[in-house]
Amino acid sequence: MNDKVIAMGLGLKKTLTAALLASTTLFAGLSASVASAADDELVVYSSRNEELIKPLFDLYTKKTGVKIRYITDKDAPLIARLEAEGKTTPADMLITVDAGNLWQAKEKGILQPYTSETLQKNIPAHLRDPDNNWYGMSVRARTMVYASDRIKPEQLSSYEDLADPKWEGRLCLRTAKKVYNQSLVATMIDRLGEPGSEKVVKGWVHNLAMPVFSNDTKAMEAVASGICDVTIVNTYYFGRLLKQKPDTNLKLFWANQGGSGVHVNVSGAGITRYAKHPEAAAKLLEWMSTPEAQSILADSNMEYPANADVQPSSEVAAWGNFKQDNLNVETAGRLQTEAIQLMDRAKYN
Repeated sequence: MNDKVIAMGLGLKKTLTAALLASTTLFAGLSASVASAADDELVVYSSRNEELIKPLFDLYTKKTGVKIRYITDKDAPLIARLEAEGKTTPADMLITVDAGNLWQAKEKGILQPYTSETLQKNIPAHLRDPDNNWYGMSVRARTMVYASDRIKPEQLSSYEDLADPKWEGRLCLRTAKKVYNQSLVATMIDRLGEPGSEKVVKGWVHNLAMPVFSNDTKAMEAVASGICDVTIVNTYYFGRLLKQKPDTNLKLFWANQGGSGVHVNVSGAGITRYAKHPEAAAKLLEWMSTPEAQSILADSNMEYPANADVQPSSEVAAWGNFKQDNLNVETAGRLQTEAIQLMDRAKYN
């Protein structure tokens, strides 16, 4: 190896080392900044976007004087960060979406149980962890959206029925890589078993009009344009599309009303295992289950309140009432691995 190549190698090594040191210093500085803020503030790690949580925290601070510092990121990085920080974490609370993610957080030991009469009263049993490590705070329904100019509602019935050959070439779906569909299949496994669920998922794949979409909105747009006739989405995506295109030909259909009910999931919250302010975090968690906070949490994203005594917004209520699946949502996490493997076997990707 000549001197020039050796010099280039040494230079690259020095550059990479400097970059690594700079990155480490930056992360350490951020952690130190957050930690110092935690001396007199509650710190929340949230996978919910800032525009969905800031109004809630601003109101709580106005009412109580308690300052809240929040950090937003995707679910996996936040959970990994809590694991890595361990006892040094500044976070007092984790807010995330989908019971599958909440279940993972519990399994990784980064949440602590908290039981109170307020939370037991306000949050139904099927929307909270059986061991009280986390509580659902808003509810999202995952159901069917269909083209009302081509399909009559009486032609639809259940998630399972979409595997019937009569829907061949008429179904659109979002990718199986998204946790929302993994959770739906996980609950199906609990009810139908793996063989029955795999038969349904294989039927879905066979009936696809085209390859899966990256998100619910694109799947609905395909239905609206005539590529397919029906899809499965979270209702708030339908609400967003309806705001943009009020004259759309799309309508909601509440699945499985003659059986298990519509598949529901939650966004939820729990107190971190090594919270520096567990009592203050508990008070915030309890307040988040009250009607005042529930309306903010649900209305900000066109979801349903977890507290059954609180009504949804008028625009959400206009979609009609439905029976929801009362299977505990923790099933979405407990059977997530099995669901992913099943979908892989069925070539649903």
